[in-house]
Amino acid sequence: MLPRRLYTSLAISVAAMGFAATASADPITIVDQADRTVTLQKPADRIASIPIPMASTIIAMDGGTSKLVGMNPTAKSAIVEGVLGRIFPEAKDIPSDITAPNFIPNIEELAATHPDLVIQWADYGADLVDPISNAGLNVALISYGTEEKTRYYHNMVATALGKPERAALINGWRDTVANEMAAKAKDIPADKKPKVLYLGRALENLTASGNKGNYNAWYIDLVGGVNASSDVQGNGTTISPEQIAEWNPDVILLNSFEAKLGIDRIYNDPILSLTKAAKEHKVYKMPLGGYRWDPPSQESPLTWMWLANLLHPDVFAYDLRGEMKKAYKTLYNYDLTDADIDGILWMDMQGAETAYAQFKAK
Repeated sequence: MLPRRLYTSLAISVAAMGFAATASADPITIVDQADRTVTLQKPADRIASIPIPMASTIIAMDGGTSKLVGMNPTAKSAIVEGVLGRIFPEAKDIPSDITAPNFIPNIEELAATHPDLVIQWADYGADLVDPISNAGLNVALISYGTEEKTRYYHNMVATALGKPERAALINGWRDTVANEMAAKAKDIPADKKPKVLYLGRALENLTASGNKGNYNAWYIDLVGGVNASSDVQGNGTTISPEQIAEWNPDVILLNSFEAKLGIDRIYNDPILSLTKAAKEHKVYKMPLGGYRWDPPSQESPLTWMWLANLLHPDVFAYDLRGEMKKAYKTLYNYDLTDADIDGILWMDMQGAETAYAQFKAK
C-alpha cells in the first residue's frame, strides 16, 4: 500500500488531468518524491532520464520510445545488451551523453535534447539537481529501492506523459501477483525457507546487502526465502568468500549488471564452490529482460515468479514463459519469441541448473 500522503499527491495529480478528452489542454501537476511540485503545461512529449531504471520505465509507460530523448549510458547498455534493443532498435540511437555514469548532468548535452521534463534522483543531493533547474529545465525527482517507491514513480511518470491509466494497469498487475504470492508463502514453514544470497557484484569483488532498504531481500521474503546476508550493514557492502562459506547459502543469485559474469564464477572458486548452493547446482544469474530483473522495474512480477518457481516449485507453479509473453505484449506491445525468452533467462548458460528445466520451451 502507498502511504496516504502519496495517494493524496497522486489524487491531486490525476485530478489535475481530469481523465477526460480535454485533459491534454489542462496543466499537469505532479508531486515528486522529494515533495516538490512540478507543473507541466501539457503532457510531456520529450523526457530525458538520468536515473538508470527510468529509461525502460518511460518506454513501458508510453508504449514506445518516441518520448524518451535522453538516458543514462548504463541504461542504454541494458537496452543494447537485452531484448529491448531488438524490440525498439531505434532506442540505440537515443543520446546517452546527457549525464556521466555517476548521474552528474551534462547540462549542454541535456539542454540540446530540448526536454519538457528531466527525471533525476531525489536522494543524491542538490548538486545533481540545481544545475538542471538553473538551466531553466523542468525536473522531477524520484527515489528508489522499495516496492512503494516504485509504484509511486510509475504513477508520477505515467501522469507526466498524460497516461495515468498505464500506471494503474501495471501497478494493478503488481498488486495481484504480490498478493497471491504472499497468500501462498505464509504457509511455508520457517525451516523450509531456503537461505538465498544475492551478490550485487561478483567479478572483481563480492558485495551483498542487509535487509534494510534492500529490494532483493524484500522479494526473497515475498516468495518464501530468507536473505542469507541479512546481518550485513548497509547496501553493496564488500564481503569475503569466507563470509559466504560461513553463511553457506542454499541458493546464490548473481547480478545481471556485470555482463561478463556467469555461474562459473561460483563453480571455479575454491571456496564458493564448496557452498551448499554450488554443490546442489542452485546458482542462477538474474535474467535481463526489458530491464535487469534484479532491481525494481516494470517487469518485477516476472522476477518474483521466476524466483518463486525456483525456490518452491511445489508451492508456486507459474507458467513463466506464458506470463512473460503476456507481460511483454502489455508493456511493449511485442510478441516475445521462444528465442527471446531463452536469451532473457540465460537458458544456454544455466539451463542445466537445478529446477531450471521447468523454464524450457515445451
